[in-house]
Amino acid sequence: MSHRAAVITVSDRSAGGERHDAGGPIAVAALQGAGFACDAATIVPDGADSVAAALRAAIAAGARVVVTTGGTGVAPRDETPEGTAQVIEQDVPGIAEELRRLGAAELPQGMLSRGLVGIAQGALVVNLPGSPNAVTTGMPVVLSVASHVVRQLDGADHP
Repeated sequence: MSHRAAVITVSDRSAGGERHDAGGPIAVAALQGAGFACDAATIVPDGADSVAAALRAAIAAGARVVVTTGGTGVAPRDETPEGTAQVIEQDVPGIAEELRRLGAAELPQGMLSRGLVGIAQGALVVNLPGSPNAVTTGMPVVLSVASHVVRQLDGADHP
């Protein structure tokens, strides 16, 4: 049985219908390709409260891996990390560090991502930047450990 996953796109413009969500579908396809059951991305406006509510809803619906795209930068409305911090119970900084390292290797602006990674109610939560390139680069990192994290959360022994 495959585990459930969810993707949340955080963007005022996409939520308002002004811009097509380009990053969310990339994350969904990657998760589906790795064997996770994953519906289309949910789109929410920027803001800590909307992010926290969407994360809680995805986890309550059974998602074991939740990937957010967008809202990780330094613009005034980029509050995805703040919303994520309201939900996660344990930080997993190594994944976030690797995502920033890879992002900065592609573009100096990759250093500006404030994305968090952590555990919330038995689910792995990962913040990715919103650019399609950042999602394409970041998803292999997420998928390299996602199944292992879920097994560990379920009490499995280390391989």
